[in-house]
Amino acid sequence: MESTFGQRIRAARIARGWSQQKLARKLGVAEGRGPGGLDRGSVYRWERGTRDPDYWMPWLVKVLKLDNEPQAGPEPVPQLAPDRRLSADSVASVIRLGGSDLERRQFLATTSYALAALDLPDLDAITRRSRAAAAGSVNVGRGEVLALRRMTSVLGDAASELGGGHARHLAVRYLTQDVAPWLNGNYSEATGRELFAATSQLVHLAGWMAGDEGDQGLAQQYYAHAFRLAAEAGDAELSATALRGMAVQAIDLGHRASAVRLSEECVRFAGSVQDPRAVAYYQATLANAAALDGDRRTATAALSASQAAIERAPKIPGESWAAHYSAGRWAHDTGMILVRLGDLDAAEDHLHHALAIHGLDRRRTRAIVLADLGQIHLRRDDTDAALATWNDFLDTAEGIRSVKVTEAVASVRARLHRLKDVPVAEELDQRAASLIEAQHP
Repeated sequence: MESTFGQRIRAARIARGWSQQKLARKLGVAEGRGPGGLDRGSVYRWERGTRDPDYWMPWLVKVLKLDNEPQAGPEPVPQLAPDRRLSADSVASVIRLGGSDLERRQFLATTSYALAALDLPDLDAITRRSRAAAAGSVNVGRGEVLALRRMTSVLGDAASELGGGHARHLAVRYLTQDVAPWLNGNYSEATGRELFAATSQLVHLAGWMAGDEGDQGLAQQYYAHAFRLAAEAGDAELSATALRGMAVQAIDLGHRASAVRLSEECVRFAGSVQDPRAVAYYQATLANAAALDGDRRTATAALSASQAAIERAPKIPGESWAAHYSAGRWAHDTGMILVRLGDLDAAEDHLHHALAIHGLDRRRTRAIVLADLGQIHLRRDDTDAALATWNDFLDTAEGIRSVKVTEAVASVRARLHRLKDVPVAEELDQRAASLIEAQHP
């Protein structure tokens, strides 16, 4: 009988003579949070099979050298590229991906899949598919496209408020059960382009939800499909936004070279985009990737371009897919880029600015900003401000199902360990531990 991945973790740990606590410490050190960055309970749940490692998979592979062992588990989800048999039909491929998503969760530890998506899409896919529609297929018009966009907006609003873990299965079922017949239906070339573009938005949202729930490999595949659908629809902005999603993943996972390349491709695809919010969105991503890569010159130039764009953006967002990128979101992104560049004073100013005008109606976003601001306060030796900010963060984080919020809680706990002699810190640590337990019972 094939072993489960949890059993492989346990066997590799025992072979090294490590306790679950020791493995947790080594993973925290490898990831960069320090020996207190991961609790023993997470290792226990992985080994029991009640939770998947998701975010921690690359460090498990590295620390336990699992890449040298035979891989067990379910058959991999079909990949879009470089296998041209799959990439020849983006619609069939993304529907298969959605069906697989309803059955299993997978993680890809590298970004080779994302980079492969940059291969030229099938630009004749829409006309060929509409001509090949079977007799009796549903007729698709503007009404179906508008319904698809509306449903994507509703699902996106819910995810932005409560985290991607709350409604992803709804987005995927809508794709596979409602949208799939439209994609295989009868439509004109113009309607087909709108349908592919709207589907790209839904697939992108499914990717964001998967990543926010912790399944980065699945998110990567959705982003790659969103990119190809958008490119086949001839929509430069949606193509750039999908590339941005993959670039942010690479940044979060520390894949510097891939992050820079994907960010540069994102900016290149957006060369014809006029919406200032979108331009600011993409340039900020490039600045973040360059800062991660230690390229201060490129980071500064991209950040300047991003600022110039957001300053000329209209106050009322338009219909652009990137129109949600407000001055407040820009302030948060800029603050965290400045942290990478070592300018803590300016970073703190930007995060205070972000809290003043951004995230008030989105608990998930506000929680992340508060967690980040508290860490900046601590790095500047303002312990009282850090503790007060983290108290607000924990209040805001309750009930949110987002891996970013969960990771923020774990990061706060790691920092609170330094302040264990402070009564308020001990109280916050207990609250944070209870919050993690509630999210991962």
